[in-house]
Amino acid sequence: MGNAYDRIGKSYDISRKADPEIVHRLIQHLQIRSEDKLLDVACGTGNYAVALFQWGLSMAGVDISDEMLAQARGKSGDIEWTKADAGYLPYDDSSYQGAMCVLAIHHFRDLLAPFKEVYRVLDRGRFVIFTASPEQMQNYWLNAYFPRAMEVSINQMPSIAKVIQNLRQAGFSIVGTESFLVEPDLQDLFLYSGKFDPHVYLNSTVRSGISTFASLATPEEIETGCRQLRHDIENGKIHDVIQEYTSTLGDYIFVVAQK
Repeated sequence: MGNAYDRIGKSYDISRKADPEIVHRLIQHLQIRSEDKLLDVACGTGNYAVALFQWGLSMAGVDISDEMLAQARGKSGDIEWTKADAGYLPYDDSSYQGAMCVLAIHHFRDLLAPFKEVYRVLDRGRFVIFTASPEQMQNYWLNAYFPRAMEVSINQMPSIAKVIQNLRQAGFSIVGTESFLVEPDLQDLFLYSGKFDPHVYLNSTVRSGISTFASLATPEEIETGCRQLRHDIENGKIHDVIQEYTSTLGDYIFVVAQK
């Protein structure tokens, strides 16, 4: 996955930014003090680590991609950026008082090893995961236009029950979960960011920063799906498609664990 994100990382930050509402929710769930140290696991280009640092938190970030980390280091020299696999964190026991992982657990080879490592390096505090459930993703209207890529993407997404099971097995207690709805002013253009703005997916630069399109979809499916999407936007059918996929499950979810 490091090589895939080395490729994606070259244009990642054109469309990917820390969304203020997600940052606010992370801080709320982490309940961390300004003097505590917080680890961003699979930090990517560091957008969320930098955003929380700007809130006054002491941050460190770890990722497996050289390209992602090179961009992260260019954003802040005050944050400790480290290359490592999430299943083998190069930190001493009890080094941090909080940890987070934003839209990345579906890329882990397994969940238990990274969760055990996060538990080990935490002295105390919360581990906050921002992800999507397979059930939520099945209600993305993107399924109507990119069905094969979405199927693969959904299949690689661990269920929330599996996430919670592995967190408990790693030693965590579960504080709870909170669903997240995409709003029209979302600033981080991840997979379902275009929920209310279908034009987003016609932009190849935006697609290049979304792993479902950049790594899972074939060029043929992207071409066919975008052609149909453009047609449906022009004739107004897109509104019916969006309505058909209306869901009460939320679009993403926070999972909050405690050591």
